Amino acid sequence: MPVTEEFLEANAKYVAQFKKGALPLPPARKVAVVVCMDARIDPARALGLEEGDAHVIRNAGGRISEALRSLTISQTLLGTEEVVVIHHTDCGMLTFTDEGIRKKLRAERGANADHVAFLPFPELDASVRDDLAAYRASPLVRHDVPVRGFVYDVRTGKLREVQS
Repeated sequence: MPVTEEFLEANAKYVAQFKKGALPLPPARKVAVVVCMDARIDPARALGLEEGDAHVIRNAGGRISEALRSLTISQTLLGTEEVVVIHHTDCGMLTFTDEGIRKKLRAERGANADHVAFLPFPELDASVRDDLAAYRASPLVRHDVPVRGFVYDVRTGKLREVQS
């Protein structure tokens, strides 16, 4: 059975017991979390979140530059007042370069991705600091709210704060 069919079966069970359809649009805890899309991270469980608590913005590496559009909407239209950035150990973004993936795409798909910044990084703590700096440099987001960065350890589940 394709995985999508498994999802549909699971969703039918979820719908049968679903009772949270009246949650308000703005997140209750007024926080936005930017985190990597890595399947080993469950932000809700790791951070103690329930549906309706937070905006969780996921992308490869948990990079701020890709999250700015979502953060702007979250803050400007939906009232979030805090931002948490989470990168993680053993991240795939540590394993390649822009030129390496561009070369692979040319060879395997005939695709020219020279215009795409894939945003890999060679050092984990530096990537968190770079993203905090990118947040602070953006005129689109609020600068009067707490913004903190962390590294999530995929072996232990523990968050470690990175000072900027």
